[in-house]
Amino acid sequence: MNTIKKLHPPLNETDIRSLRAGEEVLITGIIYTARDMAHKRLCESIEAGEKLPFELTGAIIYFLGPTPARPGRVIGAAGPTTSSRMDKFSPKLIAAGLKAMLGKGYRNQQVIEAMKKYGAVHLSALGGAGALLSKHIVSSEIIAYEDLGTEAIRKLEVIDFPAIVAYDSAGQTVYKEK
Repeated sequence: MNTIKKLHPPLNETDIRSLRAGEEVLITGIIYTARDMAHKRLCESIEAGEKLPFELTGAIIYFLGPTPARPGRVIGAAGPTTSSRMDKFSPKLIAAGLKAMLGKGYRNQQVIEAMKKYGAVHLSALGGAGALLSKHIVSSEIIAYEDLGTEAIRKLEVIDFPAIVAYDSAGQTVYKEK
């Protein structure tokens, strides 16, 4: 029987190096959302030596642009964005301490090499299940780049948020070779 691993960010080297491609995880704690433009701004801040809007070391970034929340809900549909859209930014963020990314789909070789070098993983959430995934989010607060609308960086508190290790820190993956 496959054991589901529990992750509680911020993550450390031991957390990351123990994960294997194909393992199921449940995330409980604080994660952050960011998509293309937010990633670009984070990388520009790193290059400029500026303080980031959240502590990147040990963090999980969820590639998400949620829909507006319905009355009585903290967030709307919260399904993952295609991960490859962040590939040009991810190596810089991984080198700066990011330990896990959460999205859907393939990552390029530069991202895989950065995950191996710095000890990071890519987690995959079920695409098309945004309404279901939103039920695992108990709070949502915009913390940066509000001008980006749904793509602003949010601090989310999640409970038992389900994902699969799509790429582990050894470079192994659940995806078949292209």
